[in-house]
Amino acid sequence: MSESTAARRPGQLFRNLNAKIASIPMILTALVIFVGGTLWTVLYSFTNSKLLPRLNFVGLDQYERLWSAPRWLTSIENLITYGVLSLIFSLTIGFLLAALLDQKIRFENAFRTIFLYPFALSFIVTGLVWQWILNPDFGVQHIVRSLGWESFVFNPLYDQDIVIYGILIAGLWQGTGLVMCLMLAGLRGIDEDIWKAARVDGIPMWKTYLFIVIPMMRPVFITTLVIIASGIVRLYDLVVAQTSGGPGHASEVPAKYVYDYMFAAQNLGQGFAASTMMLVTVGIIIVPWAYLEFGRRR
Repeated sequence: MSESTAARRPGQLFRNLNAKIASIPMILTALVIFVGGTLWTVLYSFTNSKLLPRLNFVGLDQYERLWSAPRWLTSIENLITYGVLSLIFSLTIGFLLAALLDQKIRFENAFRTIFLYPFALSFIVTGLVWQWILNPDFGVQHIVRSLGWESFVFNPLYDQDIVIYGILIAGLWQGTGLVMCLMLAGLRGIDEDIWKAARVDGIPMWKTYLFIVIPMMRPVFITTLVIIASGIVRLYDLVVAQTSGGPGHASEVPAKYVYDYMFAAQNLGQGFAASTMMLVTVGIIIVPWAYLEFGRRR
């Protein structure tokens, strides 16, 4: 090792020292609270803890009970249905709105604010608003029937077969504006010369978007997918505000299952097992994203 290399390394270690010292609380928080809490949850998911955590290991019993519970299976089915449709419609509607706003239309700032405004509301407020809108006694169904269509039926929150779609409507109303803003930022990052070259070559606009613009926006799409997917896994507030998991358990979701078993049923072991499965779901989302974002660059 040369003297210049040995002298340079201590300098790199103490570079930006103030910033490194300032980051210590956040690093400790991440290690102790997030990593430590995660490991603690996984550990106690193999126990029969009830009201209080106890290190009485029962192997995979909690997971066997979890995957044999109809309520948990219903929550997984609902999450898959909500998640797939939310991804498709959020990306499609958000991109179309962004493409329209990217045409430099008049009152663009006003439209952008209107579309983004629902995202500023809490999920509880959104859920309560849409519970009122979809209520058959004084919501959409009541208004349409008062106009003369007496046979019109639209009460998704009270129908076990379609209740998850009523929740999906509220979720799309709140989240699509954020997707639109992310897509609009990506579109504004496209070089204007690309659009000019496409027009000179006579390429239709839809082909320009499909074969040129969208592939160039790959990082934006990946980031947006991760944001949407993380919100899907954490779905809880909308369900509680709109249906409380009903009718019956028809609109149950994993996050509500975890809350009910940990606090209402006082069965910590079962709640920990369910939260561990949610953690696995998050891992399934994060690992491919990390590979796409960082793995290929190497």
